[in-house]
Amino acid sequence: MDPEPQAPEHVTLEQCIELLAQKLEAADLHYGHGAIDARSEALWIASKQIDLSPTDALDHLDQLLSTKQISGALEIAQTRIDTRKPLAYILGEAWLMGVPFYSSEQSIVPRSWIAELIADGSLEPWLPADGRALDLCTGNGSLAILLAMSCPDIHVSACDISLPALAVAARNLDRHGLISQVELFSGDLWDALPEPYDDDRFDLIICNPPYVNAHSMSVLPAEYHAEPALALAGGDDGMDLIRKIIAGAPDYLSERGAILIEIGNEYEHFKKAFPQIPAIWMEVSAGDQQVLLIQAEDLR
Repeated sequence: MDPEPQAPEHVTLEQCIELLAQKLEAADLHYGHGAIDARSEALWIASKQIDLSPTDALDHLDQLLSTKQISGALEIAQTRIDTRKPLAYILGEAWLMGVPFYSSEQSIVPRSWIAELIADGSLEPWLPADGRALDLCTGNGSLAILLAMSCPDIHVSACDISLPALAVAARNLDRHGLISQVELFSGDLWDALPEPYDDDRFDLIICNPPYVNAHSMSVLPAEYHAEPALALAGGDDGMDLIRKIIAGAPDYLSERGAILIEIGNEYEHFKKAFPQIPAIWMEVSAGDQQVLLIQAEDLR
């Protein structure tokens, strides 16, 4: 058996990133869990070695790494290759809109195009001062947290059917000091929430539900199969839960409220399932067919 190769000495952060990127690119991995390609994951791995965010690490590309740091980075890359698990699970951390979140296999990796709309202020017209928002299917809690951080004067509720996922969400709420602003509920969609009354309905509901259709589920790369299927699978056409969500939404929305739903690549299936709904398609980096907004008046 050949001895393990020794980590090189006197390597800068930039050189380490290049070394890792080459290693990852040769392994035919799938990306999309917080990084778009091998170089992005290489930056993520290397930045962890110097305790900086991937973004901040870009200002330290000339920093020399110790042999121990380089060995640690190479070991993480090898684990990524051997397991085919998302890097966020291996590192125990993911970044969304520059905000760090604890990540584990108890919930899907934090990612959503809805995060872009929160960050750029697109949702603020539906969030009055002292307003109420709901993150339905909250998972790890990342969207509820981003919403609370961007609008500190609103109250956010967040619910999920998965108790393990809610445990991750609670850990993230504690990390960001938002336990008093974000309230967690356990249960199946609307059943998780108290009965709605006139003065406690939501001004905005956001939802990144399980929406992957059955055929797409069957051909997902290994990285996605490392995540809970409960958080991904949406039935034959991907619309099983979305039908329940849209059916119950009018009872929980304020008169001028709206619900925002991510549907990913299921645009055609959505249009076929809900031809009567005048959805407003929101522009995100992936285009204008991934996230839709429906105003309460168009659901009644």
